[in-house]
Parts: sequence; structure tokens; C-alpha cells
Amino acid sequence: MPTSFAGDAGAGGSAAEAPDALLVPAYFHPAHFPAEWARLTDPRLLAVVLNVHNGPGSTRDPEFAAAVARIERSGGTVVGYIDTAYGARPAADIQAEARRYRNWYGVADVFLDQVSAGPEALPAYRSICAALRDRHAEFVVFNHGTHPDPGYAAVADLLVTFEGPWSAYEQMRPPAWAMELPTERLCHLVYAVPPEACDPAMRLARCNNAGIAYVTDGDGANPWGGLPGYFEHELTLIS
Repeated sequence: MPTSFAGDAGAGGSAAEAPDALLVPAYFHPAHFPAEWARLTDPRLLAVVLNVHNGPGSTRDPEFAAAVARIERSGGTVVGYIDTAYGARPAADIQAEARRYRNWYGVADVFLDQVSAGPEALPAYRSICAALRDRHAEFVVFNHGTHPDPGYAAVADLLVTFEGPWSAYEQMRPPAWAMELPTERLCHLVYAVPPEACDPAMRLARCNNAGIAYVTDGDGANPWGGLPGYFEHELTLIS
């Protein structure tokens, strides 16, 4: 279960200028990026998203299992990536993938990706979430990538209400309901952020009421395929 974050700011910012914690989509293999995975034990991370192969994969990967164990020994939280295809995937398939994360990696918390934003899908996601919690998921993230119907806030613990490039994030304006939620309920994931825009992007996340964020200089088909060159600096901005 993620820990709440409070206290004095790091050297690069203040609690009023930056989010409270980072959520890192770690879509890269620990065997190829061991140093990057070693940095994911930092206590300023709310959670690390485990994505073996667009989900848990077809077999247990010992490299990922060892990396997860290191994070959890440090007190960190790992959430398993599951694609819901905007409601098109059967609930049984989602639960099967959640079961593999539990059995192979000891990970019960989940990061549901490509979650529908409209109110018509709410009952289905409410049922999916309830089944996950029945199987010991204490932390459930919905990644809509945009601001959904506000009813989703009563279902998931954390809503990702923006995922996209810095050029789009500069223009995004949250709806009124999102500005009224507690900051720890909202997360923004921003890619293609050049080094000089790291600080402005983090400040904008705070202005947009996102208490959880992550910005990276990654781009292309998988912008989450490694940590940004300014990752250590990004950490200093977290309170």
C-alpha cells in the first residue's frame, strides 16, 4: 500500500511547487537496465508500474521477480500493468492477468491501463475493481489518460487523468471536479519533456491539482522505456 508523503521539500523545489510523489511506468527490462531498476527503490516514489510484456507475460521472469523483491524490501509499492482496452477485454481475462501477477511476482496491487472515460462503463469497472479488492488489491490505479466521468473517483484509489506529450500538457485545463479532489487522488504522466521543461512541467502538475506525477524525456512508441536523464533532479523536486 503506498505511503503518504509529507515533510520539507528537497533541494530543487517546495511542496507548493511540485507534486508529492512520483509514479514510474517502468516499461523496461531489469536485465538490460539494472542501474535504472536499482534507482526505483527511492522512497519518493509512490509506486512502480510493473509491465513484463504488455501485462504479466506468459511465464514468470526471474529478473523481474528479483527487481520487484528489491523494491518491496525497501518499503516500496509495485503495481501490475493490465490493459483493459477501454472496456473491450473480458473481465475474466483481466482477473487472470491479476492472478499471474500475484502468483509469479507477489504483486496484488494493479494499474489498469486504457480505462474508459464515459459513465456507461462505470458499472463494469466497478465490478472489476471489486473483484480485484476481494483478491487483496489494496491500491488500484485507473489510467484514463484524460479526465473521465467524475464517478470513477469513487471506484479507484488513483486516477491518471493525463498521459501525453509536454506540448499537449501545456494546453490541458482540468475540469472543476478534478480541482476539488484531494491531490493524492490524481496523477499526470507527461513525456517528451525536454530537460529545461522538467521544472515547469512539475510545477504545472501541482497547479493542475495532481499530487502524483512523472515527467520524462522519452518519446516515440514507448516513452516509458527508460528513466529520463534528469531523473535524479526530478526526485529533488519531490517533498
